[in-house]
Amino acid sequence: MAGASVKVAVRVRPFNSREMGKDSKCIIQMSGNTTTILNPKQPKENKSFNFDYSYWSHTTPEDINYASQMQVYKDIGEEMLLHAFEGYNVCIFAYGQTGAGKSYTMMGRQEKDQQGIIPLLCEDLFTKINDSNNDNSMSYSVEVSYMEIYCERVRDLLNPKNKGNLRVREHPLMGPYVEDLSKLAVTSYNDIQDLMDSGNKARTVAATNMNETSSRSHAVFNIIFTQKKHDMDSENTSEKVSKISLVDLAGSERADSTGAKGTRLKEGANINKSLTTLGKVISALAENKKKKKVENFIPYRDSVLTWLLRENLGGNSRTAMVAALSPADINYDETLSTLRYADRAKQIRCNAVINEDPNNRLVRELKEEVARLKDLLYAVNQRGDLSAVSNAMTGMSPSPSLSALSSRAGSIANLHDRIFSPASEEAIERLKETEKIIAELNETWEEKLRRTEAIRMDREALLAEMGVAMREDGGTLGVFSPKKVRLVSPLLLCCFLRLKWIILSSLRVGRENAKTRQDIVLSGHFIKDEHCTFSSTTGPQGEGKGSQRQTTVLHKLYIYTLNNK
Repeated sequence: MAGASVKVAVRVRPFNSREMGKDSKCIIQMSGNTTTILNPKQPKENKSFNFDYSYWSHTTPEDINYASQMQVYKDIGEEMLLHAFEGYNVCIFAYGQTGAGKSYTMMGRQEKDQQGIIPLLCEDLFTKINDSNNDNSMSYSVEVSYMEIYCERVRDLLNPKNKGNLRVREHPLMGPYVEDLSKLAVTSYNDIQDLMDSGNKARTVAATNMNETSSRSHAVFNIIFTQKKHDMDSENTSEKVSKISLVDLAGSERADSTGAKGTRLKEGANINKSLTTLGKVISALAENKKKKKVENFIPYRDSVLTWLLRENLGGNSRTAMVAALSPADINYDETLSTLRYADRAKQIRCNAVINEDPNNRLVRELKEEVARLKDLLYAVNQRGDLSAVSNAMTGMSPSPSLSALSSRAGSIANLHDRIFSPASEEAIERLKETEKIIAELNETWEEKLRRTEAIRMDREALLAEMGVAMREDGGTLGVFSPKKVRLVSPLLLCCFLRLKWIILSSLRVGRENAKTRQDIVLSGHFIKDEHCTFSSTTGPQGEGKGSQRQTTVLHKLYIYTLNNK
């Protein structure tokens, strides 16, 4: 599997209401794996591209050529999940202009047959784990993290206590990582579904001219999948650790297309900076494939996004890209840019390896590590040169195995007292960093489950302070007088409710004891068991009018609730 190219797919969606209102013409044609874009100004200047998959989703599902959510998952998601079970790191990321259908392809909707790659892959993961339960020699564990990169700042979407900007660091053994990003233990698909739902509600969303429900941040959903195999004969245990990265990028577009001003314009500049850097990285990697000797510098560290995706772009990962396309002639320039972007990505080759550390190799590497550290410490004791330790730490190469990281980091920690000295701030910082990683890796599964439950309770407590209540199943939303009214404005709460409206297409409003479960639970003298229903005009891929109307209606509903307690 080593040296495999990035898998690239393109998918064209139906017209949205904005495009239909402008009487747009379809400029995308697909035949097999070939995608052709027609120039609306010069019809003879057509450009064709070949990809691994070309998905025609412009028409209705009744069309024989229509590519459904399940087809996209079976072609891309199933293959990547299989690689994860083999022990490879895998990554799927969606790229395209605002409103092109990235979030629909990756996350989808809750309705039947509308789920995207991320929920389908997570559900399939636990199905395969449950099917393997008869094998007593195998054990599995799954942890998830969910973060957004917004204006070059990283935010934890699952832990309300991790506020503000999380620090991105680079460790010599594990490479780039986000410090203090919560990794929560999950034991079922329902657990992972609840966390995805919480994270999606917390994402930074703002309207632009291109898309009234536009996501203004990059979302990265990570799954750490660990498989342990116990050999009954030798009593040895081998371990494979796979990191599954599922990335929904923010929309790429020109500022004049979005009509963005002020804060929205600054957001766009940061989004375009990270996507431009991603383009430079892809181009440099594609150029390096053509060259045999001198290689281009890869500007991974020019943006937080590319820094964190370094391994997924030309490194130790099996990677797939889904490019989302608008079919409309009014978006010709952006669509052509996306196709060129995807065409360059085809040329990237990733050197994926199975993340498995058999015990004999691990023991050999640890002995070499200890011997090298002892030599360094002897030199320090003789010369007092702590910079040698710092330089040696910086020169360590990243290890593909987290189990190897734990053992190696442990060998460094055991030598803590001998190299701790005020003379080297870098060594002190490195040791603190390593000790934190050791503590995290040595955490038992039961401790991880307890920490996950504590974070869930923190989320519910925060919502209660805002005047929002969730039932135990996470599906029913209630509104009541907040404990701390000043914590949240009615408009902010309405935006929170509108996100749920977008996900569900409609909201049922009524009492808690109604025969059918109500999405918004109200109480008051004039509230009926099934009081009313709000329906959304939002289309199947997050497009359509009605954004401001939704917020206004919910704003009035919030005030009405407070006045009828």
